[in-house]
Amino acid sequence: MRAAVILIPVLIAVLVAGQWMASKHRATVAPRVQTGGELHHVVYVYDGDTIKLDNGERVRLIGIDAPEAHDNEKLTRDVAHRHIDRRTQLGMGRQAAKYARSLLRDQNVRLEFDVERRDRYQRLLAYVYLTDGTFVNEQIIREGYAYPLTIPPNVRYAHKFKQWFDEAREQKRGLFNPSIP
Repeated sequence: MRAAVILIPVLIAVLVAGQWMASKHRATVAPRVQTGGELHHVVYVYDGDTIKLDNGERVRLIGIDAPEAHDNEKLTRDVAHRHIDRRTQLGMGRQAAKYARSLLRDQNVRLEFDVERRDRYQRLLAYVYLTDGTFVNEQIIREGYAYPLTIPPNVRYAHKFKQWFDEAREQKRGLFNPSIP
């Protein structure tokens, strides 16, 4: 009985110390993923991987890279990198933008963040979800309207994006469907 009286306070002290140490560790390590609880309304879809919200924020969808829908420097880089001519790339970009608009136009969305919240252009970097739970980044790449794009440290779903892309290409969905002009 006497041992229990001594042991109980010691156990409590060990548990409290452990909780304190764990809370100190959590406070010094940045969370891997931060989820924004608020909903935003999509007011504009720029292209297959960039949107504008009702609060004026531009959001770049993490993990995917849709072809460019407008003539710009990135289109020139993509033409060289993907070995697809400029006109074809622009057509693919317009198809990707059209698909993204069909998913996102006038929708409310929830954002999920990874390690970095902004890119060098000051756009928010996010995984985007519709109110019904649809993971928009996943949907766009699964349907064949984007390529995987992994830029560390935002790598939460990188392996899944690659898997979904490979499936879309193998099943000739979206941009990989030769019957789509």
